[in-house]
Amino acid sequence: MTTPYYMIEEDRLRANLSLIDQVAKQTHSEWILAFKAFALWKTFPIFREYISSTTASSLNEARLALEEFGAKAHTYSPAYKDEEFDDIVRCSSHLTFNSLSQYERFHERAGECSLGLRVNPEYSEVGTLLYNPCAPGTRFGVTAEKLPEQLPADIRGFHCHCHCESGADVFERTLKHIEQKFSRWFPQLEWINFGGGHLVTRKDYDIPLLVRLMDSFHQRWPHLKVIFEPGSAFVWQTGPLVSSVVDIVEDKSVRTAILDVSFTCHMPDCLEMPYYPDVRGAEHIDPSTLNSLRNATLSTRDPSSQWLYRLGGNSCLSGDFMGLWQFDHELAVGEQIVFEDMIHYTTVKTNMFNGITHPSLTMLRADGTLQLLRCFTYEDYRHRMD
Repeated sequence: MTTPYYMIEEDRLRANLSLIDQVAKQTHSEWILAFKAFALWKTFPIFREYISSTTASSLNEARLALEEFGAKAHTYSPAYKDEEFDDIVRCSSHLTFNSLSQYERFHERAGECSLGLRVNPEYSEVGTLLYNPCAPGTRFGVTAEKLPEQLPADIRGFHCHCHCESGADVFERTLKHIEQKFSRWFPQLEWINFGGGHLVTRKDYDIPLLVRLMDSFHQRWPHLKVIFEPGSAFVWQTGPLVSSVVDIVEDKSVRTAILDVSFTCHMPDCLEMPYYPDVRGAEHIDPSTLNSLRNATLSTRDPSSQWLYRLGGNSCLSGDFMGLWQFDHELAVGEQIVFEDMIHYTTVKTNMFNGITHPSLTMLRADGTLQLLRCFTYEDYRHRMD
């Protein structure tokens, strides 16, 4: 397979789906896939073996739910547009409004959709401001002080999203704020959606704690259907982005391996979050420890002190790089560099800036065969401006 390409691994995907299916049963809740994190529709037949619904945040995602997943979406958008709303209704089973003004404007056109309001508990432990939906001045959700004591008769649920790759301990603390702020309206509701960011497939996630939290919640509110809509959890650690070294350049003692991928185009969360991805066969080196590392390796005459590389993208953006990584050998042009865990969010946020070759989409099947799902061409780049 010619690089670059994303490779989702069927065995790992099924392991995550099986675990989520077990958690859904144990917590007596529904778990649905958020397209904002993963929308590779050629894998939907596998998903349909384990889940029955998805969540959408736009007309295009709602259409994908209906036309490719085969079921109407749980849809939420910060603001619905008049010319799109009727089509969104056609593709949706649940429809959540971000504000009371959006509800007033559109609710009479919502047909048979089960309607909800997004609420803001004014509490979140998400540390990166860019991803914190409850930060001061947020555009997301209605605070408790703005809700009427008696909800409109057609409001059936609350939607609350305030997590990002969080554990059950974070949910335990958050749930206290949600109930403190909004439980007086729970008797008027039929369902509550606790949103995404629950990273239940991470190895250190405390599933027994989540089960206890949900058992207790159901005892307090037995009439409420509970929904979770994670994205990352479904495809967490299910496959890498495979690239190749195109050139190696050096300036001011910084050696950069230029790859046939781009952080800007193909791994934007690395720069936005920011975070350093895991690179197979390499160790990320904190710049603050670089001198001590070099001194230690020189004292033992270890040649690995020479095998430090910054990884650079193949775009003309000056900041399209990350690093340093220490490899266990000297890199060579044509050698593959594998970025681990690059399926969730990454695949849906790519772009074609600079016209750089876009990574293909592949699946490593359970029988060991590598299936090409999509190869991007010049026509894909050209048609974006057609």
